[in-house]
Amino acid sequence: MLLQTPYNLYPELDIYHKDWLKVTNSHEIYFEECGNPDGKPVVFLHGGPGSGCNPSQRRFFDPEHYRIILLDQRGCGRSRPLGCTKHNTTPDLVADIEALRLHLNIDKWLVFGGSWGSTLALAYTTQYSSLVHGLILRGIFLSRQSELDWFLGEVKHFYPENWQQLVSYLPGHLQDNVFNTYYNLVFSDDVNISVTASRRWNAFEGSILRLMHTPPSEETISKETKDSVGPSPTVDENLIEQARARVQMHYIKHGCFVDGDALLKQAANLTHIPTVIVQGRYDMVCPPQTAWELSLMMPQAELHMVADAGHSAMEPGITSALVAATEKFKQLV
Repeated sequence: MLLQTPYNLYPELDIYHKDWLKVTNSHEIYFEECGNPDGKPVVFLHGGPGSGCNPSQRRFFDPEHYRIILLDQRGCGRSRPLGCTKHNTTPDLVADIEALRLHLNIDKWLVFGGSWGSTLALAYTTQYSSLVHGLILRGIFLSRQSELDWFLGEVKHFYPENWQQLVSYLPGHLQDNVFNTYYNLVFSDDVNISVTASRRWNAFEGSILRLMHTPPSEETISKETKDSVGPSPTVDENLIEQARARVQMHYIKHGCFVDGDALLKQAANLTHIPTVIVQGRYDMVCPPQTAWELSLMMPQAELHMVADAGHSAMEPGITSALVAATEKFKQLV
C-alpha cells in the first residue's frame, strides 16, 4: 500500500520541446517534453485506444525531478494522419515507443500507463525490460475476451440508462449487434453519419468513467477528448471525435492486437522491475479483477485499490495515488 498522505497534481507547466517523429512513410507521431531537461526520464502512455494526451497528464510528475515525455499514439491527438488505422497495431505502437526512446537518446526510463496505456506499458516492458526503471500502471486492461465483453454489454447491469442511450440510436433490429453496427456507422464515408455515431460512442464511455457518473447525453464529450487536441485551435473537434472512435473500434475489432492471457503470464518475468498498480474499486471500464490478477503475477508490485473511485485518473483518490507513486519513484530512479 502507498502512504496515506493525500497528493494533488503539480501546477500547470509548459512544454519546452515538441515535434513529430516519422515512424513510417505514412505515420508521424507527436511528442512533447516538459519538466527538467536533465531530469529522470518518464514516458506517459495514454489510454483509449484512440484518446491522445492532454496537459493535465503532465502534472502527475515533479517537474524539477522528471524529464516528462508524452506522445500521441498513431492516429491520435496531434499525430498524423489523424484517425488513420492503416499500419496501426499494438506491435507498431511498441516499436514507436522504442523509436522515440532512441530518438531522444534516453538510456532507461520510467513507464507510466493508464487503462489502454497499461496494456501498452506491459507490452513494451515485456519486450524491452532492460530499458525500464519501473512501472506505474492504472486501471489495468489486457483486452481479454471477458474484459471486452464487459465493456461491450455486460456493464449495462450497472449503467442500464447509459447503455440504453447508446443503443437507442440504432434501429431496433440492430440493437443486439451494437459493436458491429456502430463500427459500420463510425467508418461510414458519410461524415455526418460517422461523426454523429462517433460522438455517441465516445459519450457512452465518458459517462461511465467516474464513481459518481455523468448522465448520458449525445452532447457529452469527455475532458480527455477535448484536451487531446492540445493547444492547436485548427483541428476540427468533430474530426477528433471521429478519430478517437475509429482508432478505438479498429483495435477492439482485432482484440487490440494482443494476447492478454499471454501478456499476463509474461508479466511474471518482470519481478525485478519496481511496479505500482493503482486501481479504482468501482472501475466500470476496466474492472478490478484484472489488476488483482496482475498483482498476483508480479508479487513485487504495490497494488493500491482506491476505495472511492471508478476509472478516471482525475478522481481525487486515483490522482493522489498516482502522484504518490511518482514521488516514490523519485527515490528509486
